[in-house]
Amino acid sequence: MVVAALVVVALVSAWFLNAFLADRLVESTRNRAELRLVLYSGNIQSELQRNSVVPLLLARDPELIAALREGSFATTSQRLIDLQSEIGAASIELLDNGGRVVAATDRNQLGKNRSSEPTFVEARRASDTAFLVQDLESGGFGFSFSRSVRQGNEVIGVVVVGADLSKFERSWAGFADAVALMDSSGRIILATEPRWRGRTLDEALALRDAPSAIARALRATADWAQTPPDAFVRGEAVLRSEVRVPFRGWRLVSFTRYDSVRESVNGALALLLTGFALLLALVFYILSRRAWSQSAVFQQESDDLRALNARLQREIAARVRMQKDLAVAEQTLAQSAKLASLGEMSASVSHELNQPLAAMKTYLAGARLLLRARRSEEALASFQRIDDLIDRMGSIARTLKSFARKGGEAFAPIDLRTCLADALTMMEPMLRDSRVLVVRTVPPEPVIILGDTVRVEQVILNLVRNAVDATQGTNSPQIDIIISQGEMAKLTVRDNGHGIADIDSMFEPFYTTKPAGKGVGLGLAISSGIVKDHGGRLTAVNAPEGGALFEAEFPRYGMQQNAAE
Repeated sequence: MVVAALVVVALVSAWFLNAFLADRLVESTRNRAELRLVLYSGNIQSELQRNSVVPLLLARDPELIAALREGSFATTSQRLIDLQSEIGAASIELLDNGGRVVAATDRNQLGKNRSSEPTFVEARRASDTAFLVQDLESGGFGFSFSRSVRQGNEVIGVVVVGADLSKFERSWAGFADAVALMDSSGRIILATEPRWRGRTLDEALALRDAPSAIARALRATADWAQTPPDAFVRGEAVLRSEVRVPFRGWRLVSFTRYDSVRESVNGALALLLTGFALLLALVFYILSRRAWSQSAVFQQESDDLRALNARLQREIAARVRMQKDLAVAEQTLAQSAKLASLGEMSASVSHELNQPLAAMKTYLAGARLLLRARRSEEALASFQRIDDLIDRMGSIARTLKSFARKGGEAFAPIDLRTCLADALTMMEPMLRDSRVLVVRTVPPEPVIILGDTVRVEQVILNLVRNAVDATQGTNSPQIDIIISQGEMAKLTVRDNGHGIADIDSMFEPFYTTKPAGKGVGLGLAISSGIVKDHGGRLTAVNAPEGGALFEAEFPRYGMQQNAAE
């Protein structure tokens, strides 16, 4: 009777606890989803309002009006680029009265004719700022504000400002909810799932595939909470939340799964049932205790002790064997490490001396031609450069010897700009033969770091050479090298090549994508080690517009002194 009563009480308690917690947690989940949507809506409205003011201000800018009137646009694009960095717009374009792009933040758009595009037509037709949503060839939608530039009552040009709303899609993707932004016609213009764009909400929910974003947001369990779901997606119940964006009748919708509700309710039910199970076990223990025999208890304890003693003896013998095996393994590992170090050192020497040897070959060929032309003074200059390269090869060899030990004793304050200039001077023949455009952006003041000049130049040589190799076969190959300083001194090398295929493996030794004879795969591994020895880090990403971007950060010399004090 006592056991039956406990079972009945447990079932009734579990039923009421499930209903109570489910209602409370569903309401809490709904409130959190609506709060997130209100925050998303405010961010979108703020972005649109900030960008909508820009065309009005630019249309009244005396410099832009003068440039359109006089037809002089030499510095207009740079002015728009400066404004873009301040206001955070996706793009800014200035069109003349014929629809031709005369200035733009993206210089590749200069000269294009947009006279038939809606942004130009609507801006000339309207007296106020026009807002347009356009389909992009790459998929998705583009958002832009345009306004005519007038001198008196005469239209002399159009200003077009692009708004970057796709960044909200990227931020939404970090949450489990599926989010969609719809315009006044019900068409989805932003969504965490790209396949939703351009469809109505009903069409998007009817898709049969299970893309990753939907799978994360809509994969839910059955409706244990006994609360009717707001919608069903592929047979799964979800919670729908919706808010209005105060801009042209737009709406923001999210779908939240019920998993968190079910997990919380199940956790509470598990605790409740565990308590009743413990109470039931206690009752069984009390009822069965009388049947136990004291002698049986002693016998069991004796058997347990004998079994424990035997197990301890086996474990001691096994530990002795493991210690012997460990000693042998340590000796084998030490010998393997020595052999690996020798192999890596020989490969490093071969790799690092290829660049000076190639430059010496070029200078020798030039000196031979100069001697034939009886231009001995210029030939002597080439021989002097060869002598400098020989000294540099000796410095490289001495530097590679220090890779096996921790550096730092030979560090001194050096100017990162000087290291860049010397490295590019050494690579001048290669850059000239490759016909690569190198754009340097360096600050006017010195960028001082504490380091070894040869090793820092070695990092720059490796990064620039990899960028040159990456741009082979590219139309208009270009390498941008930027030096900047803030809390850290930063060297950025960006190319417009084919990008990085495997970022996770690129800093591993002997990993290379070059054909045999062109590289051994140690350049980036060595460069990363050098930057770490200097207290910085070397990172790499694929640039959104194409190509690869490498960043080497070094602690500034002044910052290091202040931190030490």
